[in-house]
Amino acid sequence: MTAPDHTACRYFLSYSGVKPPLKLVNPLEEGDLEHRNTYIRAYFDQSDRLVGFDKLVYGDISISHRYLYHDNGAVSRAEITMDEDLTVMNFDEAGKPVAA
Repeated sequence: MTAPDHTACRYFLSYSGVKPPLKLVNPLEEGDLEHRNTYIRAYFDQSDRLVGFDKLVYGDISISHRYLYHDNGAVSRAEITMDEDLTVMNFDEAGKPVAA
């Protein structure tokens, strides 16, 4: 997956959790970004599901997540890129990890 197919882009200060999709917290307005060195640019689909995000630090992407979903809404695949290393995680329809 590369750039997420999205209908909405929103901004956040941080995230929580360890299981994809991560929970984004502390929403920011676009005007708030001028005074921030670090923030998250998040992409949502027409169902308002998080399909990806980029954590920006001084204008550079430090980590990115991309998500695909099963028809039931559970995450089916997560691609996490950090320091140019890609980690792929696959999940069954119950949200349990499965072998890639």
